Amino acid sequence: MHIRRIPRQTRNRPRTHTRTMAAALLSAAALLVSGCSSSGSASTSAATSAGTAQLAALPRSTPSVLAPYYDQKLTWRDCGVPGFQCATMKAPLDYARPGAGDVRLAVARKKATGKAKPLGSLLVNPGGPGGSAVDYLQQYAGIGYPAEVRARYDMVAVDPRGVARSEPVECLNGPQMDRFTETDMTPDDQKETNQLVGEYKTFAEACGTHSAQLLRHVSTVDSARDMDILRGVLGDPKLNYVGASYGTFLGATYAGLFPERVGRMVLDGAMDPSLSARELNLQQTAGFETAFQSFSKDCAKRTDCPLGAKGSTPTQIADNLRTFFLKLDAHPVPTGDPDGRKLTESLATTGVIAAMYDQAEWEQLRDALRTAMKDNDGAGLLALSDSYYERDADGRYSNLMFANAAVNCLDLPPAFTSPEQVEKALPEFEKASPVFGPNLAWASLNCAYWPVRATGEPHRIKAQGAAPIVVVGTTRDPATPYPWARSLAHQLSSARLLTYVGDGHTAYGRGSTCIDSAIDTYLLDGTPPADGKRCS
Repeated sequence: MHIRRIPRQTRNRPRTHTRTMAAALLSAAALLVSGCSSSGSASTSAATSAGTAQLAALPRSTPSVLAPYYDQKLTWRDCGVPGFQCATMKAPLDYARPGAGDVRLAVARKKATGKAKPLGSLLVNPGGPGGSAVDYLQQYAGIGYPAEVRARYDMVAVDPRGVARSEPVECLNGPQMDRFTETDMTPDDQKETNQLVGEYKTFAEACGTHSAQLLRHVSTVDSARDMDILRGVLGDPKLNYVGASYGTFLGATYAGLFPERVGRMVLDGAMDPSLSARELNLQQTAGFETAFQSFSKDCAKRTDCPLGAKGSTPTQIADNLRTFFLKLDAHPVPTGDPDGRKLTESLATTGVIAAMYDQAEWEQLRDALRTAMKDNDGAGLLALSDSYYERDADGRYSNLMFANAAVNCLDLPPAFTSPEQVEKALPEFEKASPVFGPNLAWASLNCAYWPVRATGEPHRIKAQGAAPIVVVGTTRDPATPYPWARSLAHQLSSARLLTYVGDGHTAYGRGSTCIDSAIDTYLLDGTPPADGKRCS
């Protein structure tokens, strides 16, 4: 995937959500384990008539070998962030061999603030894979969720295994990541193709060298099982959960494995686990094109649109952006970066994609494009790209991209296994998005050289017997296209589809009173919205 650069979150909400999700981007991963995977994660039932397997529930009784994990006591300590407490939880590294070692997971919480009857814990996850749920809790959910919700729930987060504070997957250092992010993602000849393949191989080999043991045990099923241990440790009979973007896949997987333990569950910006990596990437490419069309129409209404005069058509604006990218391919522009980085075509494309997650960033994108195109100053687009990759001013990267690749490449077989396959698919990706198609097609090659074989495959999740689950979709969502929400809602036996007619990635907390009211009511009194409810 184009690294689901999702996500971090938006400025009005946590940046951690929107771009974190980002990571969830093209390599979105859905997973299912055939029989038992190397991590003993789950089993599948017979394939459906469409040839897609079903994720089977685990036994209701907890295996005795896992009892020590469910019975552990967390030692809460000050986080260094006012109002929050932190702890470390243990889970088996390999669920097929619980005695073979542990993985330590970072947990954070903010206790319920009200005096009314508490509703237990509300676990939150911002997406990715690779986004820090702890950061999301401390920077947004624990202070930005509605006061009524925070009054009744202990707000809780756990960084999934391999992510941020939870024994992170490690790969490249800062300078190596700079080189990786600057690599031409739209190769024009064999030399450039070889350079891109070489960077993918270097990335994969570095992950295999620095995180050899962990890479085999960071699947979504593993993380969903970790969430159930946390539920038990917290003393909650059922899991209450709000997941965004990739967090919806994580939540749906939990529901499929433990349907009888589902409490109040919101899946916002839903992913479709039944799709292959290639289908996910292609449909996400179309999703970014939809978002860009909205941006183009808005830009054309403004006198300061850097991509065309007022009244320009979306096609004209797209042509002008492609022309700009081609100029950067030949002649990167200065950025004033202290490390000497210039704005390359790849970095500029990532910067534009980053702004597609939230229409609140369109003004920043227009300004960044204007200074790059008219003033030969690429600092603005570089800043957007750095935000997407979670690169700080000192040249250090978070492990977002490393964890993103590790989870995605384990959850699904690669979209493509060779450059020749990408080249054959280019026309289809270019049709889906003339602007982003080539870049996202080549980005889909990232798992081809991964050192660990995928344990998952496309599957459907029914979660028979689960309490009502609210699935939220945004009609012009770039990273998780609306059809994914409809598909997941159709799969889940107890789903209620809630639709936001609008732009941007995810819907809860983004300004729609209709959406927020429906979700808050469900979280507070358990009444889900009517299936098919639409808000604008």
